[in-house]
Amino acid sequence: MARIAGVDLPKNKRGVIGLTYIFGIGSSRSKEILAEAKIDESKKVGEWSDDELSAIRNLVGEFKLEGELRSEVQMNIKRLMDIGCYRGLRHRKGLPLRGQKTKNNSRTRKGKKVTVAGKKK
Repeated sequence: MARIAGVDLPKNKRGVIGLTYIFGIGSSRSKEILAEAKIDESKKVGEWSDDELSAIRNLVGEFKLEGELRSEVQMNIKRLMDIGCYRGLRHRKGLPLRGQKTKNNSRTRKGKKVTVAGKKK
C-alpha cells in the first residue's frame, strides 16, 4: 500500500483517482503531478515502483496538504467570524453563506427540522 503525505492510497484505484484521497489534491492537480513524474494516469497505485513513489512524494511535498491545509482553512473561517463580516456571521449562525434561499431548503447547513407548534386561537 502506497503511503503519501500520511494517507494510505488504495492499491486497486488508478493513479489519478488514488491521489485525490489526499486532502488538497483534486483531479487536475493529480494529473499535473503524474505528468510531471512521467507516470501513466491509467496505471494503478499498486503497480507503482519505488522510484515512481519517491518522485510523487517529492512533487506532493511542494504543496500544502492534509493537516496544515485543514488548519489554514479553519483559521480563515475563524478570522471571518472574528471580524464580524457577513460571511462570518453566517458561519456563526450555521446558515448558508453564498446567497442561497433558506425558506425551504438548506437542510445540510441548518440541520434536522424542528417543528414549531401553531398559534392557538
